[in-house]
Amino acid sequence: MRNTDSIIRRAEKQCASRGTRLTKKRKYVLTGLLESDKALSAYELIAVCKEKYDEDIPAMSVYRILDFLQGEHLVHKLNTASKYASCANIEDDKVGCYSQFLICRSCSKVKEVGLKPSMMAELQATVQDASFKLVNPQLEMNCLCDDCA
Repeated sequence: MRNTDSIIRRAEKQCASRGTRLTKKRKYVLTGLLESDKALSAYELIAVCKEKYDEDIPAMSVYRILDFLQGEHLVHKLNTASKYASCANIEDDKVGCYSQFLICRSCSKVKEVGLKPSMMAELQATVQDASFKLVNPQLEMNCLCDDCA
């Protein structure tokens, strides 16, 4: 079970160390992602903020907040789903810098796992051997979680 308050405090310290601030609305959006085991779209986050905090946040503001949170390495955008998930590194430094996302194609549950540097080096070599350049090392895998399998 996640301790959302301690994770938010850790995120605040991370932002402060970079000279930025985790504002109230940014906390709402990040908390919405932390408390969900699924990736959420900007519009789903708008609904969470309205329901949980009685806060109406316009879509453009949520997108700006998500951009900020991405820049601070607090959330990840899952490109295959056009949704967002909190970064596991906020609460566990051991996850690693190469993220792999396991995404349940049935219920959209998301799990972030770290890739070993040796595995990432092999993937990088494969990409180079194919005469390509790796632009984003984030991997997203369509899966079925145990509940849906």
